[in-house]
Amino acid sequence: MTRLAPDTLFSPHGAARRQQRRLLLILLAMAMLLCAAGLAVGSEGFSIGRLIVDLVGPQASLILGEIRAPRTLGALAVGALLGLAGALAQALFRNPLADPFLLGSASGASLAVVALLALASGAGAGWLSAPWLFGLGLSGAAFIGALGGVLLALVLARGAQHSLRLLLAGVIVGMVLSAVGDLLGAWVPEVLRGRQAFLLGTTAYLSWTSVGLMGIALLLCLPPALRLSRLLDALSLGEDAAISLGLPITRLRMALVAVLALCTGVAVAQAGLVAFVGLVAPHLVRRYAPSASSFLLLASALTGGVLLLAADVLARGLIAPRELPVGVVTALLGGIYLLVLMHRGRTA
Repeated sequence: MTRLAPDTLFSPHGAARRQQRRLLLILLAMAMLLCAAGLAVGSEGFSIGRLIVDLVGPQASLILGEIRAPRTLGALAVGALLGLAGALAQALFRNPLADPFLLGSASGASLAVVALLALASGAGAGWLSAPWLFGLGLSGAAFIGALGGVLLALVLARGAQHSLRLLLAGVIVGMVLSAVGDLLGAWVPEVLRGRQAFLLGTTAYLSWTSVGLMGIALLLCLPPALRLSRLLDALSLGEDAAISLGLPITRLRMALVAVLALCTGVAVAQAGLVAFVGLVAPHLVRRYAPSASSFLLLASALTGGVLLLAADVLARGLIAPRELPVGVVTALLGGIYLLVLMHRGRTA
C-alpha cells in the first residue's frame, strides 16, 4: 500500500497558522466553559447556587459524578464523533451538504431499534427468550444497524471505487430501510414512541460506560483519519490528480468509509440521531479557518463537540424542569445558521 506523505496540522503560512491556533484555543476554552455549565444545569435549570449545594451535599457523588458529569462529557464525545464524521463525508464526496448519515447509517440504526422494540412487544415476545437479545440492548442494536446500513450501501455500490455510485447507493439504502421501519411501526404501533425518541436524539442516558466507548472510538478513528487526510487533499483536486500521485484510491477510500461508519455508528448507538452537528461543524471551521484536511478534521471534531454540548445545556436549561430533545435544538440552530449563510450568499 502506498505510504501517504506526512502532513502537518497547520498551514505553512504565518497568518493562516495563527488563525488556526486561535480557533483551537477558542474551541478549547468554550469546551471548558460549557463543561462547567453542563455540571451546573440540573432539574431546576442553570444555577450557580444550586451547583454549590450539589457540590457539598450528601448526594454530590450521585448528582454530579454519576449523572451530570458523564452526560456532559458524553455530549462532548458524541459531538466530536459526528463532527469528525461530517468532515470526512464532505471531503470524501466533495459535497458541502454531505452529513454523517449519508450512507444509510441513520435508517439502518432506526430500523434495528424499531425491530428490537417490536420483538420486545407482544408481537414478538417469544423471541426474547434468546439470551443474546437481552444483552444486545437498544444501543447495540443501533450500532449494528448503522454499520449494516453502510455495509449494504457498499454492497450495492460494489465497493468504494466510484464515489457517485456509493452516494446514490447510500440514498437508496436510506430510503428503503426507512420505509421498512415505517412498515414495522404501522404493524406494531407500540414502537412508535420509542422510535420517535431515537429519531429526535437524546443525551439523557449517557453513562461513564458510554463515555468510555466513545473515547475508545475517537482514539481508533482520529489517528487514521488524520493519516489519510492527504488523500482528501488529493481528491479535492479531482480523482485523476489523486491517481497521478500514485495513491491507491479505492483502498484508501474504503478505509475512510470504515472510519466514517465507526464514528457514526458509535455516536448513533449512544445518543440517537442528532441532526445537523456533522453538517454544520465543518462549515464553521472552513468559514473561520480555511485549511488543509488534517486541520479541518481535528477542528471539526472539536467544533462538533462544542456545538452538541452547547445544545445539550440549552435543552436542559431552557424550560427546566422539562427538557427539550437535543436533536431538536441542534436542528433549529443548524437550520438557522444555514439559512443565514444562504441569505448572505444572495446579498453578497
